[in-house]
Amino acid sequence: MTFYEQHRDFIEELERIAPEGVRIEWSGDTLIMQASPSNIHQLNVAQVRRQFEQHAPEGYLPSERSEIVSPDVSKGREPDLTYLPIDILSESGDKAPAAEALIAVEIVSPSNPGNDWMDKLHDYAVMRIPLYLIVDPRQQTVTLFSEPDHDRYHTRSDRKFGDAITIPEPFGFTLSLSELVPYKD
Repeated sequence: MTFYEQHRDFIEELERIAPEGVRIEWSGDTLIMQASPSNIHQLNVAQVRRQFEQHAPEGYLPSERSEIVSPDVSKGREPDLTYLPIDILSESGDKAPAAEALIAVEIVSPSNPGNDWMDKLHDYAVMRIPLYLIVDPRQQTVTLFSEPDHDRYHTRSDRKFGDAITIPEPFGFTLSLSELVPYKD
């Protein structure tokens, strides 16, 4: 039995009573509670989103922090940015099937980088999300994973802030990394 299954009632109660701005997520056997993202985090999400919006396939819209779920993973994930079909976003509820997501974008948190680099990397591959983009303002790098198969991605492309990275179809464009902002020490 997974952590979530063992503690479902507790987690749901935490989600209900958590103060506004506190994000609750479970990862393996760890419950993660985080304050709202920093200004730099939000700025980097906006910089990436602005470029993706120009190349989004017809019928898809950006969604920030939508919970995506999969029967193959016992927990939900809330990417900083994903693209989902309009018909999914127009349904009632607060969860979306991972099979419908075109990409998961995460801006690495300075307090818990392993969540994005290990836990989510594994889970997004298991969920079969075709593209996983990690923006790491700590290291000033951007990494794109693609071709998910079981619990890993087969393709990885790394670039530095200031460079550009090719985003494959269904977006099909070159993402400029020149406006991304590193965390300040």
